Parts: sequence; structure tokens; C-alpha cells
Amino acid sequence: GGAFTLAQAGLLDGHRAITHWNLTHLLREHHPQVTVVSDALFLHDDNIWTSAGTAAGIDLCLHLVRTTHGAETAATIARSMVTAPYRTGTQAQFIERPTPRADRDEDALASVREYALHHLDQPLTITDLAAHAGMSPRSLARHFQATTGTTPLRWLITQRLAAAQKLLERTDLPMAEVAGRTGFGSEVTMRQHFAGHLGTSPRAYRAAFRQPAGSNPIAS
Repeated sequence: GGAFTLAQAGLLDGHRAITHWNLTHLLREHHPQVTVVSDALFLHDDNIWTSAGTAAGIDLCLHLVRTTHGAETAATIARSMVTAPYRTGTQAQFIERPTPRADRDEDALASVREYALHHLDQPLTITDLAAHAGMSPRSLARHFQATTGTTPLRWLITQRLAAAQKLLERTDLPMAEVAGRTGFGSEVTMRQHFAGHLGTSPRAYRAAFRQPAGSNPIAS
């Protein structure tokens, strides 16, 4: 993969990098000066981006579009490519395939995700989500991780961020109302998550990506 080319050129020496999970051991073996991360889709270190294979490369490209042109533009591109619009770099690479015995749990998890997306304005907890799925919190966490590659709460945060980005792009709602509608509870909490996940603030994000009424987001 591309990480091997960068490593052979010496660009990854002393840096963190990622490659496909099936090649991680080879990257470590041939380039011990590189800190190889094994459980992520893509990552950034000192202005160098690496990803875990072809699909993760698409996720990385969409992430870069999202951070430079906004969530609406990234979502439009994702729809045209028939791919998921928002997978975070910290999501695990390897997703266990459900077996026939797990079909009922998979349906329950799909129901949980749909429920959460329709109730983002509420202070959802893993206990709330587990009750909706008819599982214990521990069982929900285990099945959710195996199916999606991330935890229920991390997934929920990414959905809250995506919803907040859309409101900041599409509306002039006050920051406190955006935070309330997306379940962050307060502008301070929303600002902390924007800083931690997007490297910016909600106000700076709105200033950069607010779409004029009637504009075509893909044309920006």
C-alpha cells in the first residue's frame, strides 16, 4: 500500500502510520522506525495521512473534503459514490461478519441506530440504547463493536457532530440551539467535541462552510 512507499522514502520515520490490517506485520517488520497503528481506518501525523486500504482511502478522501469544504459537500459526493458519508478514522478496520445466529442481534442494532438518529436531541446513554435493543449494556457494547467497529457512544458522538455540521451549514440557529438539537446539551460541550474531532470550533466551522440559501453545495 501507499504507506510502504512513504516508509521506503523515509517520510514515516518517527511517525505514526497505518496500513491494511493484513499488512501491518510486514510494515512493522520492514520499517521498525515507524510506529504502526493497527486499529483505525486512517490517521494524520505531521501533515502525512495514511489509510487502511482502498475503502479506507475513500473514507480519508471524504474526511479531507469534509474538513475543507464542509459536511454537505462530502455527503453529496458520498451519495454519488454510493458509499457511507461519515466513517471516522478511529473506527476499527476489521468488522466481524454476522452469522445466521446473530441476525436477530443485527436487526436489533439497526433498530437502535435508527432510534438514536431520531432522538439525537435527547441525552441518550448506553443504558437507554441497550433497553431499546432488549440487551444488557455489556451485550450491546460487544455486539455494536463487532458489527460497526466502534462503540455505541463513539458512534453517537459522530452522528451528533454530523448533525451539528449540517445545522451550522444550513441554518442561522444560535449555537446553544444547535447544541440542544444535536444532543450536546451545551455550547461548551459541542465546542469541545468540535475541537477534539474536527480541529475547529462551531463558530469557525459556520464561518467557513455556511451555505447561502439556494446554493448547490457540490459547486463550492
